[in-house]
Amino acid sequence: MTNTLGKRLVACLLNVSEARRKDLVSKVAQAAITNSSGGWRVGTTVLNIFNDFDYNRSVITIVAGLDHIREAVLSACEQAYDLIDMSAHSGVHPCMGAVDLVPLYPLGEEVGLEDCAREAKALASELIQRVSGTSAFFFGWADTPQRRGLAQRRKEMGWFKKHPDMSVIQADVGPAPQKRYGLTGVGASPYVMNCNVTIGTQDLALGRRVAAALRESSPSGIRGVQVLALPHEGDVEIACNVEAIRGALPPSSGARGGESSWPSFNIGGEVYCHAPASLITARVAELAGRDGVATKGTALVGFTPVECRGLAERALSLGIGEFWKEQRKVHM
Repeated sequence: MTNTLGKRLVACLLNVSEARRKDLVSKVAQAAITNSSGGWRVGTTVLNIFNDFDYNRSVITIVAGLDHIREAVLSACEQAYDLIDMSAHSGVHPCMGAVDLVPLYPLGEEVGLEDCAREAKALASELIQRVSGTSAFFFGWADTPQRRGLAQRRKEMGWFKKHPDMSVIQADVGPAPQKRYGLTGVGASPYVMNCNVTIGTQDLALGRRVAAALRESSPSGIRGVQVLALPHEGDVEIACNVEAIRGALPPSSGARGGESSWPSFNIGGEVYCHAPASLITARVAELAGRDGVATKGTALVGFTPVECRGLAERALSLGIGEFWKEQRKVHM
């Protein structure tokens, strides 16, 4: 079972706009692994649930075979739309939808980015039919033919604004976004990691300067890093999406002595790599340290793609759908 499934695995790091009511988030996760008869949806597992109270945002790591991922994610989305009302939502992290983000990542060697793109587009089409009033935009490989990245699409949609004007947003599928459901991003890409570094200050302007210097578009930035500075638990968090870079470590990566430590993985025989958390933490420490501010800790949301596949193979071989309850080590 492991050998067969392991070659066709897909991960979805489902982002929902709720974390303060953990029971509701657990219901969303349960929906992903529960079939129409109320039993376990064979070939599907939830590896992890990450909740952040200040952000009021949760990330649910769903993994299934290519033939099962769409139904698992659709069921989770239906539950989330039923339980989360965006007109009553509050939190410091930007968001636009009750289900804010549905990214599909290939994990298995027989699954390509085009496979995930097809599933993402089919998933969005089914979603707006199942839940009337929902709408979505595409990013990554699902955004054909442009393949615009998530950061660009979010900016185009107004995701980074404190109060985006939903009435002027044009969704790719579905009607104009409604207040209750908001707008959902659906896409496919190589695995994206999340690395958040806390700095010991409440000065958000300083945090934004650190973020601006860290992100990929800056001359001093790190390849693949998209970043926000957000208030978090009395400090400022430098919240990074770490996108995969195609090929081996780029020679102009800005790794500053960390060249040999970039973790890599394969998709369809091609190598991809991520900037390591140690490099991101060191760079944040350097930038914040110029203003006499120290780092207080680094949190990784979920897993590396290699960890994700290995844990999923283990969970599925043992028939464990609620793998997040089995975790002894807390993955932040």
